[in-house]
Amino acid sequence: MSQAFAALQAFLLKSSGLSLDKEKKYLVEARLTPVIEQAGLSDLGELVTMIETDRTLAKKVTEAMTVNETFFFRDRQPFDGFRNAILPELLKQRARQRKIRIWSAACSTGQEPYSLAMIVDEEARNLAGWTVDIVATDIAETVLKKAKDGVYTHFEAQRGLPAQHLVRYFSKRKDNWVISQHIRSRVDFRLQNLMADFSALGQFDVIFCRNVLIYFAPDQKRDVLNRMAQRLAPDGFLVLGAAESVIGYSSEFKPHSDNRVILTRRAATPHHEPLRAGASLEQVRTAK
Repeated sequence: MSQAFAALQAFLLKSSGLSLDKEKKYLVEARLTPVIEQAGLSDLGELVTMIETDRTLAKKVTEAMTVNETFFFRDRQPFDGFRNAILPELLKQRARQRKIRIWSAACSTGQEPYSLAMIVDEEARNLAGWTVDIVATDIAETVLKKAKDGVYTHFEAQRGLPAQHLVRYFSKRKDNWVISQHIRSRVDFRLQNLMADFSALGQFDVIFCRNVLIYFAPDQKRDVLNRMAQRLAPDGFLVLGAAESVIGYSSEFKPHSDNRVILTRRAATPHHEPLRAGASLEQVRTAK
């Protein structure tokens, strides 16, 4: 078991950046036992041997070990910061281009990018004439399919979702809730492994990469953050999870205002004082 576990650790680190410590053996058993049984294999050792040559099986193992915990408007603060701090600044900084690109990395079943899309829709009056692209990526095809379908159980729909959003943006289908086509059309879902080259995604003004790097090994975390910096506009924004930090991993970012989950590129040379995280779009308009 120990030799097979070590081989699995090495495989996950290389394939997905996931750092799996010895205390997680129970997690391996819980998540990979179904994969082993479905493949008709005897144990973890045989599975590890097979994934060296079987790409389909290797993908199943990676997807099974990926953490897919998410819900609408998770932790709230990042979304308040997006609405009240990031959008107002981009309205000023992109007034000439009138275009904003957002990347939701490791988006899982889609609640994060759909939450952003709902905010963009609510701010439609302020964004009239603007193009706002939301690109959402994940390593797992199964969760991306669920995200694209936009169908959620009653528990998933109500978890973190304000009642007015449920009424406005969802319709009931038997025991499930389906997000409106209008909101679904705002998000472009793509398959993307953060350990692979993601330069083809293009340049972004905002990157949400929340609650994923905490599972990465230090070297992989450092690599992803520094490559993300290259995909982020010089005056762009990086939004991390509450338990995540760039300290010791990247010198490309600095804290933004008083919102501790929002970072900006150090390359930025702002021509104005940063807005408070609670500043509203109305305050921005009246301040001009």
